[in-house]
Amino acid sequence: MRLAIFSDVHANLEALSAVMESYRHENIERHYCLGDVVGYGANPNECASIVREVSDVTILGNHDAAVAGRMDYSYYYEAARQALDAHANTLTKENMAWLRSLPYKQMIDDAGLLLCHGSPVRIEEFEYIFAPEQARECLPILEQLGDLTVIGHSHLCKVFALKPGFVEELPPTDFTLEPGFKYIVSVGSVGQPRDYDNRASYTIFDTEDRSFSFKRVEYDIDLAATKIFDSNLERNFGHRLFIGV
Repeated sequence: MRLAIFSDVHANLEALSAVMESYRHENIERHYCLGDVVGYGANPNECASIVREVSDVTILGNHDAAVAGRMDYSYYYEAARQALDAHANTLTKENMAWLRSLPYKQMIDDAGLLLCHGSPVRIEEFEYIFAPEQARECLPILEQLGDLTVIGHSHLCKVFALKPGFVEELPPTDFTLEPGFKYIVSVGSVGQPRDYDNRASYTIFDTEDRSFSFKRVEYDIDLAATKIFDSNLERNFGHRLFIGV
């Protein structure tokens, strides 16, 4: 099977549309979203509706949890809180009910795949994994991980190979899973990349040859940013799209 795996759409309809169009040419059999469908961008309802329709499984992200009333976000900075409040007031009843139903994690047994938004350690706290020392915290629960554990949250593309007592960070390039290792892969962000590459990030996992691929696609950043500028959202949410931070 060829599995589409993507994360952190953040209400960016233009980026999500470009990624979905790219997936249509990839012989995809299942779609998995790792969360944060909402937050920051100008089209929370449209993005939620697309992901609801397309994804076989969607994982709860921290922004989804905040909008759905499933976590305290009072400590978020003011502009982020305002965006979350705006999205909570904008979502349809159906999309809000969907966010409230999303799981924190999901094991896909026939693919050896664990889906999470952040670290699988203390799953409800949405902790980051973007450095080896953070991946090392997963060693005590190694048996609970999939052969491949995929996460979002950091908006970065990262790869970590793990086995008992061992963690190695690998380049975020296409690779094949090797026997004896488990892998944690951060898939980057569809709607708000933060690795100084402003193209939307998405990935594909082929369960037959055990290959994992990172993909990027250009989208209409001008339109996505203009929608933010024309709204009551923080203007920097639009500016950062151009530089990928």
